[in-house]
Formats: sequence, C-alpha cells, structure tokens
Amino acid sequence: MKDKYLGRHILVEFYNCDKDILNDYALIEEHMKKAAELAKATIVESVFHLFNPWGVSGAVVIQESHLTIHTWPEYGYAAVDLFTCGEEVDPWTAFTYLKNKLKADRTETLEVPRGIVDKIKKFSTEEIKEVKYKPDAV
Repeated sequence: MKDKYLGRHILVEFYNCDKDILNDYALIEEHMKKAAELAKATIVESVFHLFNPWGVSGAVVIQESHLTIHTWPEYGYAAVDLFTCGEEVDPWTAFTYLKNKLKADRTETLEVPRGIVDKIKKFSTEEIKEVKYKPDAV
C-alpha cells in the first residue's frame, strides 16, 4: 500500500542555464509565477531580490505551499524548490516550464513526500480522524 501524504516537495538542480536570464530579476519572477499558474496553484504573494553584482532569490507563496529559486548566473546554475500540497497541483508541470524557460541543458531532481499521513496520526498529541489534503481557501 502506498503511503498517503499531504505534499510533494521536488528539489531541483538546473545546470548550464542562460546566464542573462538567471540574472534578470523581473524575468525570474515572471517565470516563477507562470510556473505556479501552469501547475494549477493559487498564488498568494511573491517576493524576489536581486543581488549585487548578480543573482536572484525569490519565493512564490501559493495557497498550496511554495515555489522558491536561488540563482548563480556566474555558474549558469539555479536551485529550485517546488513544494505543493493537494492533488490538483502538479509540481512537475512547474519543473518542465522552468527547465525550458531557464534553458537548462541538465537537471537533477529529488521528490520527497511531505506530511506522511500515518506518521502525522501516529506522532500527534491530538486524536486525528481526518487529514485534509488541501488548505481552506484564504
């Protein structure tokens, strides 16, 4: 029997990306927000920062968790976390979109199940009868 869990967390390494794109603050934010939308996530807020002399870090907070990115344009590298909850949101759709938009020619991924339901029930100090897979609307 497959474990039930609350979320999927994909850790992504993007290599040999377009260096100009990785240093474009506005474009990175645009791509991250579009990735969330295509994955069928509900965007709550986004925060991005451009570093001097280069690099962008940012987060798109979604109702179903978050998408984050940290870029190192000087190496053509980006580290991305795609953490989604619920069955409707597909983090792999966001991954594919970002791979194409960042022009990565190599990737490495690791998917980690988050909030394994049996463990939540086992370790909780409260009796839990039902576990929700999607947060209530904001």
